Amino acid sequence: MIEPTRTGLLSVVLPAYNEEASISIAASTIHQILIQADIAHELLFVNDGSKDGTWREIQSVSQTLPMVHGICFSRNFGKEAAIFAGLAHANGACCVVLDCDLQHPPEKIVEMYRLWQSGVQVVEGVKISRGKEHALHTLAAKTFYRFMSGATGIDMSRASDFKLLDRRAVDVLVAMREKNAFFRALSSWIGFSTAQVEFEVQPRVAGVSKWSLKSLVRYAFTNLSAFSTAPLQLVTFLGLLVFLCSLVLGSWCLWQKLNGQALEGFTTVILLILLIGSALMICLGIIGYYIAKIYEEIKDRPRYIVAQQCGGTHDTTVEKTS
Repeated sequence: MIEPTRTGLLSVVLPAYNEEASISIAASTIHQILIQADIAHELLFVNDGSKDGTWREIQSVSQTLPMVHGICFSRNFGKEAAIFAGLAHANGACCVVLDCDLQHPPEKIVEMYRLWQSGVQVVEGVKISRGKEHALHTLAAKTFYRFMSGATGIDMSRASDFKLLDRRAVDVLVAMREKNAFFRALSSWIGFSTAQVEFEVQPRVAGVSKWSLKSLVRYAFTNLSAFSTAPLQLVTFLGLLVFLCSLVLGSWCLWQKLNGQALEGFTTVILLILLIGSALMICLGIIGYYIAKIYEEIKDRPRYIVAQQCGGTHDTTVEKTS
């Protein structure tokens, strides 16, 4: 059932890591768009342990624009932690998450908000194109999302972190205690009434991407293991594959032996040992990775630690964990 048109404060969550050059541009651009659309809003920048002047810029902007609030981590905890910290500190009736480099077009926020006003609880931004990026990066991203879609049963081929969530959806996500949370997938997994808004990835307004190939691969493995047990099923698949290969090679060796055509040497034995040994090591590695993640979860350490906040009544050093 579609609810009547509603209004309420919109919280815009912007994770930031070494984005010193983008903060003021993002704040002024988003503020002007929402002012023109007559949407009450707050902007929450989350400094994810940046090594440049990102936090100084956030503090400076918060003194100029009263609707800007800043959260500063004690160190780098990762983008997922920054997103969840922003959601946990948001006061709005609905929340939008987008990148502060404005590759997610901020003018789409208005369209998302109007859909929320009509009763939609989750509005997903889906990519028409990935913009300009290295061909290897594009191939790796498509491979990862194809695998994630198959493993989770959720179509993530055009998924992004650019989403609007109703307060009820935000509360559900924040209440989840898992440490390695994958926001992009969890926000779809929780359900609720959903709509989509298409967008084209825009060029960065300033600076360069902070994602290296190594960090992207680590990000992919972490989120895959956090949301899916599919790699563990690969262990069973490899076991069956090795068994079939062993059965074929064993039958062939037996046939040669019975026909008096067995060759001297240990080539077959060596191949079998290498094949089985490799499969066992891969299986142990996958199982070990999941055990490490279980170990991280049962320690129950906080997902992030807030060292400082600014804006409004938060211009003090505050220690907070979650």
